Amino acid sequence: MSSSGSLPATGTHNTRSTPFHVIHILGNFMRIWSVYSLYSSLSNSGDSIVGFIFSCLVPSSIIFLVLQKPWRGRPLPNSQVVPTVVNGGIMAFYFVLWGKGLLACGPLVALLAEYAGAVLGVLSAALYGRKVNIWKKIGGLAAMLVAYYLLSIGWSTRTHSPLYSFGSEPIEKARQTFGVKEMVVPITAGILSALRRVLARRVSLKNQLKRRLHAITIASATCFLFPFAMWDTILGSASDSIVKFQLPNWAYLSTVLFGMVLIFYVDNVTEEKLHLVFSSPRHLMVSTGCIIVLEIVYQMDFSLFGFLVCSVILGLGIFETTSLERSKKSPLETHELSNGVFHNQLPITELPS
Repeated sequence: MSSSGSLPATGTHNTRSTPFHVIHILGNFMRIWSVYSLYSSLSNSGDSIVGFIFSCLVPSSIIFLVLQKPWRGRPLPNSQVVPTVVNGGIMAFYFVLWGKGLLACGPLVALLAEYAGAVLGVLSAALYGRKVNIWKKIGGLAAMLVAYYLLSIGWSTRTHSPLYSFGSEPIEKARQTFGVKEMVVPITAGILSALRRVLARRVSLKNQLKRRLHAITIASATCFLFPFAMWDTILGSASDSIVKFQLPNWAYLSTVLFGMVLIFYVDNVTEEKLHLVFSSPRHLMVSTGCIIVLEIVYQMDFSLFGFLVCSVILGLGIFETTSLERSKKSPLETHELSNGVFHNQLPITELPS
């Protein structure tokens, strides 16, 4: 009786969540498409990544400030504004490292390196978690390192992968292996990206407040990056870049609209409605599908099987590093905790895994 009664409720829940799954997939596809467009544009023009990121942050901060109006409503206390401004500095540093990693390693590696923030789960377990799970998390960290090492030696490329990759379509340019040292830059960017998300969750407990504080974060990141962009201009390395970025080309518009503005609201919707956080295997699965499509469309040096092997290993590592204690939890609690629903209910001194 109870089984038959639960089926319609499950079907209704799945039907209601379908639009949010579509929003999540389309939003991430558009964002990843903007990354490939940006890589194609910058690798051909040789423009300064610092100048480009700054020129994208300026209109993005204006859009967020106009939409959220953080000066309206209840005044924000210093206990929320000050960490948010500091978080803007972390965001600026993240964008610069991510852009340099994109140019050095390509869009595929730069996108997968964003999931390196899952290592915060290992740090959380080591400092505050139960010691019974620490070895599982260390094993997950080892799996992540293996995946990134395989990416660094070219397993995702047709040129260097030892695995057979079907398809005879031409590639625009064969990628050179870049090694472990170059991987440090995008991996560090991924850890910084996770850290800024942690700080945003700690400071803002409500979704509306999170949007207001994010507007301050973007504006703060723009201010932090301003002197570095001006320094590039003074040195002459970016004297023409900021002017050229004013033109409404696709790489610029897509980075602003999809890579900075839209993806924030998409992540908010998926986290609130689907209980799906960024550093999770399900999120990685969506990104993997989008990357495969765009690698083929852009005729990149791409090995499907090599890439899938790296993605599976990375997904297993993320699953173990972000797993929580399940022995004393109900199945529903276990599912929700593993996907970050109760992040805001954790003690303030504990890092979310």
